[in-house]
Amino acid sequence: MRNYPSNSPQAAGRLLALTMVVDGNVLPSELDALDHSRILAHIALDRDSFRQLLQDLCEDLLAGAHHGVIQLDPAVLDSLLLDIADPALRRRLLQAMWHIADADGYLADGEAVLLARASMLWGAETGFANGAPLASPAPAAL
Repeated sequence: MRNYPSNSPQAAGRLLALTMVVDGNVLPSELDALDHSRILAHIALDRDSFRQLLQDLCEDLLAGAHHGVIQLDPAVLDSLLLDIADPALRRRLLQAMWHIADADGYLADGEAVLLARASMLWGAETGFANGAPLASPAPAAL
């Protein structure tokens, strides 16, 4: 996985892209939800840069595929989430991620794992959840 500076537009954008691809496809409704959220403007990332991040993420995920199956290791997922340390940015991202995941009216397993882990990990550190102990999640299948 590529490394981006903490709290950078690229680190934040990668999580938005992951939310889109974790269910196996990117739908027009998810792109509409991304636009509607105005999160790209908030994180100072233009649409072309986001598309490049989306492509880079897909390449990184495919590079780690085994026998055609992509699994995101829990430690890697935590690392991607911990690239965002700013509590206000975490809240905005989590809200946008929920809108993207819900855009097609169906919460896929991979989306549920991503959102639950973000809520647990970020909430425990920022106080916007009730600080439950952190447990290691099962690998997220894509």
